Amino acid sequence: MKIILTVASVAALAGCSKETLITESFFAEAGAELDEGGFGNPTMNNLLVQTGQRNYAVNLTKRFAAEVPSTVNFAFNSAQLDATAQAALMKQANWIRQFPEVRFRVYGHTDLVGSNAYNKRLGLRRARAVVNFLVRQGISRKRLEAVASFGETRPIVVTTGQERRNRRTVTEVSGFVKNNPLILDGKYAQVVYREYVESATEFPTTKDTGDAAGNSGG
Repeated sequence: MKIILTVASVAALAGCSKETLITESFFAEAGAELDEGGFGNPTMNNLLVQTGQRNYAVNLTKRFAAEVPSTVNFAFNSAQLDATAQAALMKQANWIRQFPEVRFRVYGHTDLVGSNAYNKRLGLRRARAVVNFLVRQGISRKRLEAVASFGETRPIVVTTGQERRNRRTVTEVSGFVKNNPLILDGKYAQVVYREYVESATEFPTTKDTGDAAGNSGG
């Protein structure tokens, strides 16, 4: 008898639970069952930006660094962009083109070999090399707000020897283009999520189109 009562109770609870779920689904807003927590994030983010609660430049910098290589490295005492650096910068350029409202700054760094003054200049040459490459990819120089050199003052790896990881440039979002109408209209979500719309654009397939002396530093 106890077993029968227990089974009956579980069945009743299960029926009630199912009925409750159906009721909640019926009266919930359309699409609620598809919302896994991210559905309202664009609206929330837009509100936080417009009310000053979230720094949009910081947010986009984090997104930029997460989606493309924001850092490129250099050979010792060189500001030349090798094939690996150029490939990374092509990805940067493709990302930057999606956001014509956004401005960027490039920072140059060196390792700890050589004088501070020389490395300051070397870091600047590296930053300028990156800017010039991006400009050649069709990015307006006006959007590349500035270049700056930290020289040897901010190493990733603290060592007095040659260290490739310290010989680098870092590209970061610095803000929005002044007086851009999209930003003034508060359409931040439109800026950030534009590529989701552009990703649906069809592109023609191959079938359719036919076949300095005495000085050195890090």
